Amino acid sequence: MRRTLAVAALASTVLTTACTSSPPAPAPSTAAPTASRAAGTDYGVWAAGRSTPVTDPLYPEKGNAGLDVLHYGLELDWQPAGKILTGVATLRIRPVTDAPRITLDFTGLTVDKVTVDGKAATGTVEKAKLVVPTPVVADEPVTLTVAYHGTPKQVAIPSNRGDASEGIGMRAEKSGALWTMQEPWGALTWYPANEHPSDEALYDMAVTVPKGWMAAGHGTPGPVEGNTYHYTSTDPVAAYVATLSVDRYRKVEQAGPHGMKLTYFVLPGADDVWLPALRKSPAMITWLEKRLGTYPYPTAGALMNGSISAMETQQMLSMGRKTIPAKEIAYFEQVLVHEYAHQWFGNTVTPKTWTDLWLSEGFAMYFELLYQQEQEKATDAQLESYLREADAELRAEVGPPGKPKAGTFAESNVYICPAAMLKELNDALGDKAFFALATAWARDNRNTNQDRAGFIAFVDKQTGKDFTKLIDTWLDSPRTPA
Repeated sequence: MRRTLAVAALASTVLTTACTSSPPAPAPSTAAPTASRAAGTDYGVWAAGRSTPVTDPLYPEKGNAGLDVLHYGLELDWQPAGKILTGVATLRIRPVTDAPRITLDFTGLTVDKVTVDGKAATGTVEKAKLVVPTPVVADEPVTLTVAYHGTPKQVAIPSNRGDASEGIGMRAEKSGALWTMQEPWGALTWYPANEHPSDEALYDMAVTVPKGWMAAGHGTPGPVEGNTYHYTSTDPVAAYVATLSVDRYRKVEQAGPHGMKLTYFVLPGADDVWLPALRKSPAMITWLEKRLGTYPYPTAGALMNGSISAMETQQMLSMGRKTIPAKEIAYFEQVLVHEYAHQWFGNTVTPKTWTDLWLSEGFAMYFELLYQQEQEKATDAQLESYLREADAELRAEVGPPGKPKAGTFAESNVYICPAAMLKELNDALGDKAFFALATAWARDNRNTNQDRAGFIAFVDKQTGKDFTKLIDTWLDSPRTPA
């Protein structure tokens, strides 16, 4: 996830001054859904996007547990001069339950036309929800198509984070640039979405921009046809790690580990200081692969945008050029490692609900700190001291990471405190066994949603030891465990 400067500065300061019970959920079914009312439509081709949506305990107003979106087809056109986004979103949906209507998250844009299975329908937007009053039947997939236009606007984030004031979702800059940061939600500001991590879907996105502009998005870069840029995701994507950015980019390509293609979208002049760090991505990914196994996707890369944050958007990281001062290039590299680590933890294995955000942020934070420790030649004792000191401060200020509050989304306790827990687990197992555990967690639970119970069961089975008390204590204790 994107990181606040305060969290990273704390880690950098301490390390620098010191020395410089249920089983894991099964994989989504690959069985083809039942025949659709849309004659001739084979929904089986999107079976990899099948999910088991749930209602979120922290934010029940977002998402719809009654719908499973299998695939998003997005045809978008951005006109920088008028700041108008025109879109046609085609959603292949598997209803989980019978319902009198289709309800999705959507706000700020005007709906022009709606069809269900090719037939005209109505759609209204009320209280950040698109409501289409067409009945659906459980396990009888439907195709919803929505045409819309307007100028996207960001929405509020339920957090006190330092980077929360500018909002989340799609943002149109005065320059005509377009970009998004969207956790725990924000996709709803540029296409109709089921805004919950438990509903992951496949994507095909085509974005048309004027000459002189480029569009960068999540997924695998496809052909550029005229001024239309294509991106495809054949691994399921949670809406919060989808992304789109349009700017007067220069595209830089590089070969990564085992021939993997890396792509960076940079703004000439503005991003020159960051490009050398981006070019270190092959070494960063190799460093992670030695500890976590092969990078889980066919391509990687990063786009630079106008945010003050960074984000683990799938296959194409979103890196804000305002995240840190240009002189802090070492920190920028550490954040890159953090976001690349998320491709294993958060993207490949995604939290089932926002209550278990620690499950992705803790791992990404811990591997970032291990990278920083190695780069700065800090000792294990110094890392331990930092983690315990920061952990104690954050538990007192925000609370334990396993019991987050709705109004403090993704604050520093869900980064540092679970990272401290993972260090205790690492110390107990040793590096070889710990890295084998982390590798197996991402590999064996690929493209699934997981929670605390699943993680504990996996750890205990993988290690042959009972770590339930250690994990629960570090997640729930109001004070740093002894």
